Amino acid sequence: MTNAKESTGRVEWRIRMTNDSSEVLVPESKLWVRLKGMMVNWAMKVHGFFKKAWDLGADDPRKVMHCLKVGIALSVVSIFYYMRPLNEGVGGNALWAVMTVVVVFEYSVGSTLYKCLNRICGTSLAGFLAIGVHWVARQSGEKFEPIIMGASVFLLASATTFSRFIPVVKARFDYGAMIFILTFSLVSVSGFRVEKLLELAHERLATIIIGTSLCILTSMLVCPIWAGEELYCLITRNMDKLANSLDSYKCVLNSKATEESMAGFARWEPAHGRFNFKHPWKQYLKIGASMRNCAYCIETLNSCLNSENQVPEFIKKHLNEICMRVSSNSSRVIKELATTIKTMRRSTNIDVLVEEMNDSVLEFQEKLKSLPSSIILETEAKNLENEKKEPILENSTIPLLQVIPVVTFASLLIETAGRVEGIVEVVDELANLAEFKPADDYNLKQIQQDHDNKVVPDRKDDKETMMTTLQRV
Repeated sequence: MTNAKESTGRVEWRIRMTNDSSEVLVPESKLWVRLKGMMVNWAMKVHGFFKKAWDLGADDPRKVMHCLKVGIALSVVSIFYYMRPLNEGVGGNALWAVMTVVVVFEYSVGSTLYKCLNRICGTSLAGFLAIGVHWVARQSGEKFEPIIMGASVFLLASATTFSRFIPVVKARFDYGAMIFILTFSLVSVSGFRVEKLLELAHERLATIIIGTSLCILTSMLVCPIWAGEELYCLITRNMDKLANSLDSYKCVLNSKATEESMAGFARWEPAHGRFNFKHPWKQYLKIGASMRNCAYCIETLNSCLNSENQVPEFIKKHLNEICMRVSSNSSRVIKELATTIKTMRRSTNIDVLVEEMNDSVLEFQEKLKSLPSSIILETEAKNLENEKKEPILENSTIPLLQVIPVVTFASLLIETAGRVEGIVEVVDELANLAEFKPADDYNLKQIQQDHDNKVVPDRKDDKETMMTTLQRV
């Protein structure tokens, strides 16, 4: 039990103990309360940070493995610096090997090869040119030597920087061009004061080769992460999401930059797994572009479904079944294409599925043409209920705001089916370029069985989704 006692304008709080004695409660200092609050807040932030880091590693263990691979490469290359014989063997420049590992080691094999080969080529070419320019400058005498060196740095650095704006150079050799400028400038400037320039360039090139070779071996031998396989999985995953529902198309719209980056790195990778050295990685970019065109149409279709204008109930009933059929057939075509890319075998029933989709589109168009007669029949039914024999044409007219959503929805649904055919064409082109094998009987039955197991529930989902969207119109 506590009680308050006021004396001399001050409130004093006491607590009664079990032995009938009392003790004064001393309030905590405001400074201590603030400090304790700050410490608790800081501890919560640290806990939240480590929790996010743990979840990130648990969701994708390959990121943790990449960190371990970087540590392994740095630990091994550091031996050249710690052991005196090895360090002296490269002229005491073993630190350049450590710096090379830090700079060029990337997440995927393709990106690591891209940086390693660009660094070696850029360093070698710049070193040879710098030595040649240095020799010419030395032969010109001490008076013209600094002029020639400065002019060569200006011209080559300017030309190389301009080349980085060329799309082909920027896509494949941008990092090498930057290394060329850096190496040429360093060798040219340091060569003006260094006597044994050729020996210095040889030692630094050797350390860079050591660092890049170690990065390539570690990246390819220790749990390799292939950029080509990442691109392959991304395309098939996006295709599955595009086919499953109208709510998963946004991931397709935002994947262009990732696809282009992965395709660029995949071209540097050697043959691995099911992908040979000349695998048509550019074709995956065309597939991604075709899927985005379809997703853009679906996004517009989704905006149409969210329209506030209402459509008469009998029109929705008239188009309900055929809309579901068009949507379901389009979804089945995309799923079959995803199965084709996953198994890297030609599909034997894609033509049948495309024909069914086109037939449903034609039937949908016929349903649209029969809408005026449906409107008249609906009006006659209402007139009969009102005991009228002749239909009143004024009642058969529909406000324009109620017709616009139907026309827009119909045109977008037909356009979506047309863009699905575009995906079929680019996937067929990929099958020709990559030489997909024909599906044999055993694998065809197994693939079809797995495909049916996946499609059957998805068809229900498609029908439910389309029913919901039509009701929202």
